[in-house]
Amino acid sequence: MWLDRLAGQHPGNHNIASSPQSNSRPISPHPLPRRTSSRGPYLTSQRPGSTPRGSNLSLVSNDSSFSLLASSKRANGSSLKQSATVDDAPDPEQDLDIDFDFGGLTLRELADGKSRPDDRNTHKPQTVEDYERDKAKFEDLHRSIRACDDILSSVESNLTSFRNDLAAVSADIESLQARSTALNVRLENRKAVEKGLAPVVEELSVSPLVITKISDGHIDEAWVKVLAEVDKRAAAYKKSAAQVQSKALADMGPLLEKLILKAVERIRDFLVAQIKALRSPHINAQIIQQQNFLKFKDLFSFLQKHQPVLAGEICLAYMNTMRWYYLNQFTRYEKALEKIKLHVLDKNDVLGHEDVSRRTTVLSGSKVTGAPHDAFNLGRRIEILKTTNQLAMSSYLAEEDQSTHYLEAPFRNFNLALIDNATAEYTFLASFFSPALSFSVISRHFNYIFEPTFGIGQALTKQLVADTFDGLGLLLCVRLNQHFNFELQRRRVPAVDNYINGTAMVLWPRLQSVMDAHCESVKALTAALPSRAASAAAAKMASAAPHVVTQRFGQLLHGILTLSTEAGDDEPVVASLHRLRNDLEVFLTKASNASFGADKRKRERFLYNNYSLILTIISDAGGKLAVEQQEHFEALKAAFQENA
Repeated sequence: MWLDRLAGQHPGNHNIASSPQSNSRPISPHPLPRRTSSRGPYLTSQRPGSTPRGSNLSLVSNDSSFSLLASSKRANGSSLKQSATVDDAPDPEQDLDIDFDFGGLTLRELADGKSRPDDRNTHKPQTVEDYERDKAKFEDLHRSIRACDDILSSVESNLTSFRNDLAAVSADIESLQARSTALNVRLENRKAVEKGLAPVVEELSVSPLVITKISDGHIDEAWVKVLAEVDKRAAAYKKSAAQVQSKALADMGPLLEKLILKAVERIRDFLVAQIKALRSPHINAQIIQQQNFLKFKDLFSFLQKHQPVLAGEICLAYMNTMRWYYLNQFTRYEKALEKIKLHVLDKNDVLGHEDVSRRTTVLSGSKVTGAPHDAFNLGRRIEILKTTNQLAMSSYLAEEDQSTHYLEAPFRNFNLALIDNATAEYTFLASFFSPALSFSVISRHFNYIFEPTFGIGQALTKQLVADTFDGLGLLLCVRLNQHFNFELQRRRVPAVDNYINGTAMVLWPRLQSVMDAHCESVKALTAALPSRAASAAAAKMASAAPHVVTQRFGQLLHGILTLSTEAGDDEPVVASLHRLRNDLEVFLTKASNASFGADKRKRERFLYNNYSLILTIISDAGGKLAVEQQEHFEALKAAFQENA
């Protein structure tokens, strides 16, 4: 029988006994097709004493088919779903649900052919019903094994295909790595070449964006940057053209020249438009200078480099415009200051004049009666030097002001406005035209612009001091002029020095002249005294009180010392003051003789009182010159104190 033959082909299973045929009834078996498997042949014999449900073969086959099918489903995933299967194969998980009896042996003992001793020679005969039942089970098992085998073949095919695909992908990756390495090498080489050639290429080319911006773009900060690039290219072109000759340089030369000419044309139009704006009525020139000129200072430098003649014409147009602008503005301002009322101090306001008139005048010349004033008392007039207000009076306020001022008020306002505008203009010229123009040239341009304006200022100063005998007012103007000079030095504006020096040359001689007038008036008063001594009766009636001239001199001396706390010994006012003091001492000596005659005690008391009054008035003055005067009058007071 085929079961015996099948069992006989596997020597390893010699312990498994064949089942004898029950009775003598013939059995017509339906052998299963033989199939070679890596797991070995299936055993179909049955041990004696075991039921068909306890067959070793059924258990091994059922477990193997179940395990293979389940593992194939888990391992292959979607690939198993697409693989070919037997449509009529039953599900081994459903059909092989059989309970096997191993006879108390383990799977390994069963595989090794071992059996229980008591079952070795015992067996039960197999009936036809048992055989039919086992036959159906084996057929189902066979179909399940074939289905599993087909699935495994599909899995093997998929794994083989996957292995081939993986090998192809690996080859592609290697190819890509090789290409990437080659590309990196080429990239590094190109970077090295670009690094060396980029400056040369940049010098030999002009971007279309640059051309478009220069030709049609709005003039702003971006336009200025593009212009700087064009200027850089032009400088590089000149340098390269002088060293080497190439086709690229020959092609770029005409294009670059046309681009420069276009830029020059647009710069000219822009600057001319800004200069015209300065001539507009009620325009603030400093706003245009800051917003439309200084922001584009590189335009003039470019123009000066490539078209110096045109740059000179633009510069001249600007200077003529600003010359007219400042002349017009300060002419109007000077006319407004002329309407300020001023105190009049004439030749009657000298030390030796008995009747000092108190009158005021308008600067234009018409005289009117006004509030009284003291020509020899400084008072609050010194506050004009100490004020922190650095703003000049506006034209409107000057025209509407109804109060009366001394001459230093219009002098200060005009010159304060003048140096402020001069500082702003010089700073602008130095910022806008430098470094295209040297500072010496810029200073000449500044003087050309302000020459008529400076003339107005000096004319106003001459008009203010021409006929005045206000020595304190003149000295105040001198100190104001010195303060303006210090301020200009702090602002680093040397171009106004000539105007400051010219103003000083007007003020100092007039102050000297006023001091001389005081001296002459004292001398005239001394000469008017009687030459003979007074009689005894007249001496008794004479008063030893200080003379009115002494009071005036003390106030004038105090004002001069207060305004000269930082003055040097070389100032003209020092010599004039010493001369006036000597004339006063001569006058007091002669007046004492004329009033008290031979009465020495009264003469000395009179001199003591006069010198004591002067010393009292100047006692709070400070400075080197004040100390000298205080020591001098202290000595005179001590000389006449014993008899006083």
